[in-house]
Amino acid sequence: MPFVVTVDQRASRRSPDRVAGVLPRLNGHVPVVLAFERTAGDEFQGLLADPAAVVDAVLLLVREGGWSIGVGAGAVHAPLPRSARAGSGPAYLAARRAVDAAKQRPTGVAVRGAVPVDAGDAQAVLGALALLVDRRSPQAWEAIERVAAGATQAEAAAALGVSRQAVGQRLAAAHWELERELRPTAARLLDRAAG
Repeated sequence: MPFVVTVDQRASRRSPDRVAGVLPRLNGHVPVVLAFERTAGDEFQGLLADPAAVVDAVLLLVREGGWSIGVGAGAVHAPLPRSARAGSGPAYLAARRAVDAAKQRPTGVAVRGAVPVDAGDAQAVLGALALLVDRRSPQAWEAIERVAAGATQAEAAAALGVSRQAVGQRLAAAHWELERELRPTAARLLDRAAG
């Protein structure tokens, strides 16, 4: 089941346009069916098939900060167009409602889908993940990036020039293990929200 992710830049009238800078990072990091592209002004969207990739995209945007992120879970009309902005169907309509709702949420993330109860549950878990990601220090991110790339805590410590205990403390303060547990939960709930 496809997922449409629609994103709007927050406070775009008071800050420079950031869409052009984020599109290559998203399209290079997240597997997409139809690439993320600007739809109008400071808004963009993409079509994804894998709910885990949706979680990745949402958390990448949360880490960067300054975005309202709407996820629409459901069907799209076939055949697919060449461009994400030319698509249509229930998932697109759900993503539009979700990004509008995200603008009113403190986490900046909302989910709408074919199964509203599961969409609400997915939104709650993604919101919790967004809070974890948004509150991390640069030092915590350094440790997470090393460990997520496959380094042991000892190897990460050596690369960062700190003790193994310091790396462990950074990971604990960042709730890295909790994020790892919640990511698949969010993906399963997104899948259910799509119907």
